[in-house]
Amino acid sequence: MARIRHLFAKRIPRIAAVLTPFLLLSSAVLAPAANAAEKVNIGLVFPFSGPNAQFGINARQGIELALADMKAAGQLKDLDVNLVSADVPAPNAAGAAVQRLITQNQVVGVIGSFVSSVTLAASEVTERAGVPMITHSFADQITGRGYRYIFQVAPKASTFGEKQFQYAADIAAKAGEKLTKVAIFYEDTAYGTAQAEGIRKAAKAAGVEVVIDDGYPLGITDVAPLINKLRRSDAQVVFPVSYFNDGLLIIRTMRQQRITLPVVGGAAGYIIPEFKQGLGEFAEDVYSIAPANYDKVPDIAKRYEARYHAFMPHEAIMYGAALQHMIAAIQQAKSTDPDKIRDAIAKLKKCDGFSAGIPGGCTAFDATGLTATAYPIFVQWRGPGLVTVFPTDTAMAAPRWNGKEIK
Repeated sequence: MARIRHLFAKRIPRIAAVLTPFLLLSSAVLAPAANAAEKVNIGLVFPFSGPNAQFGINARQGIELALADMKAAGQLKDLDVNLVSADVPAPNAAGAAVQRLITQNQVVGVIGSFVSSVTLAASEVTERAGVPMITHSFADQITGRGYRYIFQVAPKASTFGEKQFQYAADIAAKAGEKLTKVAIFYEDTAYGTAQAEGIRKAAKAAGVEVVIDDGYPLGITDVAPLINKLRRSDAQVVFPVSYFNDGLLIIRTMRQQRITLPVVGGAAGYIIPEFKQGLGEFAEDVYSIAPANYDKVPDIAKRYEARYHAFMPHEAIMYGAALQHMIAAIQQAKSTDPDKIRDAIAKLKKCDGFSAGIPGGCTAFDATGLTATAYPIFVQWRGPGLVTVFPTDTAMAAPRWNGKEIK
């Protein structure tokens, strides 16, 4: 009980009175124990319903496999890890859900959420409560607010945007085409606006004109105005920064109208199995920036496919790595005190298991909580799956540009 008083009264004095009933909960689960297998609860905050549900499902599947791998390797003899899930499809549900995980389920750490706007809201609560959270969300603000308890296993969105442009320009140059005019479509969320800004700045630095720079609301149902504008432009490539349903609609409408210029997606919905299922032949050769790809960890990918009957998407890799990093930090801290776990997360550099599947080969964090090792890659749809095609030193196959393979 004293530990819970310390955790909340110290960090949230304004609502300490509201939490008083919860102080009657036993502290047995949270207090360090001498048992060989100490029980710890880790919260999962993801959209398991709504338009982004598939991302949450994929992430949870990666987390489940990561936990199973650690158990199979005999790495959890000292811990009994219990995953407690919260379905948070929208930012306005994040605060209450995370508060319940902390006060009712006594989680010692939180993993999630795929959607940056949800992560921003959830991390407000974890920061006040002093509970560590590891995310794969991209938005720059996540680790740009000076918070101590939030960590990003992926680069920030503006970095993805910068590389999204740079890699496309590099591949086009290899194909003998100099980019001079490009188009940007982006959803007006934290993720979309930050990543689009990275593309915009990189294009400006390269002296490339952005002939279309249009935001749109998440869940758009009519993209005809965007596509008609694209048709009338002389853009050489289009950069759509969008989640799954919006990305499908944009590309399907483009291809149905025979607009064949290269598409370079902004991760998210462009690099999950359902993208191919939703677009069929229209998915072929579509590029996307990505934080990771399954072809870099074939053994883990094979186990994932055998278990879930689909290739392992990036969010499964990233969140599996996040969970394994948090568990390893708990073991190093030899405590279930969130403050000690937070410090162990910050110090740990983990380069095995799922972490090895992230470009850079490790999970590690700088002083702000941002990844200190990871960098974006380019993947391209080939037949039923994704292939890493850029940068050259990490590529598993040569890229194709306008149907031509680039050596």
